[in-house]
Amino acid sequence: MRPPIIFAPPGGERLVQALGPALGAKAGVLQHRQFPDGETYLRIESDVAERDVILACSLDRPDVKLLPLLFAADTLHELGARRVGLVAPYLAYMRQDIRFQPGEAVTSRSFAAILSRRLDWLVTVDPHLHRYHALAEIYRIPTQLVHAAPLMASWIKQNIARPVIVGPDLESEQWVAQVAAGADAPFLVCEKQRSGDREVDISIPNAAAFLGRQAVLVDDIASSGRTLAVAARQLVDLGFAPPDCVVVHPLFAGDAAQVLGKHVARIVSTNTVAHASNAIDLTPAVAEAVRALL
Repeated sequence: MRPPIIFAPPGGERLVQALGPALGAKAGVLQHRQFPDGETYLRIESDVAERDVILACSLDRPDVKLLPLLFAADTLHELGARRVGLVAPYLAYMRQDIRFQPGEAVTSRSFAAILSRRLDWLVTVDPHLHRYHALAEIYRIPTQLVHAAPLMASWIKQNIARPVIVGPDLESEQWVAQVAAGADAPFLVCEKQRSGDREVDISIPNAAAFLGRQAVLVDDIASSGRTLAVAARQLVDLGFAPPDCVVVHPLFAGDAAQVLGKHVARIVSTNTVAHASNAIDLTPAVAEAVRALL
């Protein structure tokens, strides 16, 4: 079978450079620019007729990336691509999974419907499944999920002596337990009460039993960073050394990384979103998931 062609929509260049060689995929040429009025110009320069095509772009800061991605997918289909799939290590618009207030948009469903109409398959890493049990509840295309917990556990085991894993809230307990088991470490789970987008109160039951261990805060998404910062301060107040922090998706909106960095010994993340803290490479696992769909 001819190798797939991989394209980088805006924001996907670094991902394509890593993933293309891992898949043995040919790099496609995609031109993209803005007209003076802000509209998108996009051109596919590679021959894609009867070829499997991969669009690779993490969907952090998704609003500016979505239209070029959709235009690329439509154009590739029109040019005769056999199938067009998306590799989005971070999948946006999973947070709003219910209508909390009358009239709210359930954006997770809308976003899934938009992508499902234009793509043939999807690979992502640890999507924020809260009230959904599986992506298949909202996505109508085949999907493959990559789980970061084993690689996070391996990094912790190799780099931190006598860790205790700390999850940010009760919802994280099952996931935190997996990381802790892989790292041969005990774990704690914070009890969190949120009073706004950036305001949280946290308690950490039974923490005193693990004083003397190095606390490691783990989370799937670090966006505002405030929850992790409050948990870090709480751990120090309880007598722990400044904790390490290991996250899957380092979104770090605004000054979040700087705020969190004042309260932790170090921040480590996977490379689902490009960030200076990237230290855990998920490329081989993502490539394996893509091969399962090709």
